[in-house]
Amino acid sequence: MIRVSAITLTAIIVIGNATAALAGDVENCKNADALLNANPAKAESACRRLAEQGKAWAQYRLGEFYDYGQGVPQDYAEAAKWYRAAAEQGDAAAQFNLSNMYHFGQGVPQDYAQELRWLRKAADQDVVDAQRNLGLMYRDGQGVSQDYAEALKWFKKAADQGNAEAQTNLGAMYYAGSGMPQNNAEALKWYRKAATQGEPFAQYNIGTMYDEGTGIPQDDAEAVEWYRKAADQGFASAQTSLGVMYHNGEGVQRNEAEAAKWHRKAAEQGHAAAQFNLGSMYAQGQGVPQDLALAAMWYRKAADQGNAEAQVNLGQMYERGNGVSKDLVQAAMWYRKAADQDFAMAQYNIGVMYNHGQGVEQDYGQAADWYRKAAEQGYAAAQYGLASMYASGRGVAEDLVQAYMWLDIASKSYPSETKRNEAVKQRDIISTDLTPAQIKVAQRLAREWKPKPEQSE
Repeated sequence: MIRVSAITLTAIIVIGNATAALAGDVENCKNADALLNANPAKAESACRRLAEQGKAWAQYRLGEFYDYGQGVPQDYAEAAKWYRAAAEQGDAAAQFNLSNMYHFGQGVPQDYAQELRWLRKAADQDVVDAQRNLGLMYRDGQGVSQDYAEALKWFKKAADQGNAEAQTNLGAMYYAGSGMPQNNAEALKWYRKAATQGEPFAQYNIGTMYDEGTGIPQDDAEAVEWYRKAADQGFASAQTSLGVMYHNGEGVQRNEAEAAKWHRKAAEQGHAAAQFNLGSMYAQGQGVPQDLALAAMWYRKAADQGNAEAQVNLGQMYERGNGVSKDLVQAAMWYRKAADQDFAMAQYNIGVMYNHGQGVEQDYGQAADWYRKAAEQGYAAAQYGLASMYASGRGVAEDLVQAYMWLDIASKSYPSETKRNEAVKQRDIISTDLTPAQIKVAQRLAREWKPKPEQSE
């Protein structure tokens, strides 16, 4: 008979109990999701004991508890602590989550270099979201020098794993020719891969390619179909593009009420172009009852986001007292904001305000400067106004050759025949004070003049 001492038997029992306890902790921690509602303390204590024993997967799980406030009060510093413990042991999911903590400055100081470090470790282990984020950092030059080749490499790795956002970003790089030759076919290929997964940005981009006929035959009906797919998911840019299609009757039957509906959906998400469009519909009573106060409200929302067209229209409403109390100071302020974005109409309007001292102190020099900026972009009224400044010597030295030149240009720029004829009439009056040689110089300058492109939308 084999004899077992009491001490040995006690040790066996203790070891057995410890093994059973460890097994129980492992089971409880691995099944924490199921326990969190019924017994969160049991799940947390099981994971903590394992985490304190150095189990990386339990450290990661405990980090998640603190990150999302599962079974414990949310505590980003504790989350980062446990993610780091697991990440330093090579746990890929913990490395990725720790990178996010550094990105958002949650529980640790925001540090893009540290984000990059942990992202790379996770990406090297084929964590697809890490590969995508690493691509974003290289594309945007965040925490690292901008490097389109590296961005392409990491987007491609994630895209090949089926990540829809990476596929969309890869398509966008091909579409823009970022760090590579522009390639619409490749862009469309990757957009389609993402779009079939329901990625709204990719669906919107395909719609834009059909809308503009970029890389594929132009097709309004296809554009509408893709815009609608993205719009139905709440993608604001697609919603306002769909609104434009309904407004213009492109690919669908013209329907102003539908246009207003889609513009409103995007506008309520803060989309500046949609806010401008909705404001215009209220101003004109298209698809909605005319309401100048609501028009001004939506123009202001867009204008506050820097939309130059909305700034001009809001300025006009203040100048005329439409939907708002007449206020020339406010009008001049909004014109100036748009003018500073090189928006030609606004440059002309602020020039007029300076010329007549409306809402600003009269200043002929400023008037001439703003007329010139708009005139050089081909804005006919500004060309006419600048000519008058040269003819009268207000704000500029009198120069009848320049006056003749700008009137000649304006006579070809005005869309209105009446305005064109008026410019010709004034030009011919100026010519009576010029020599034939001076007229030839002015005509040559007018022929050689080329408009500068307008910078704002």
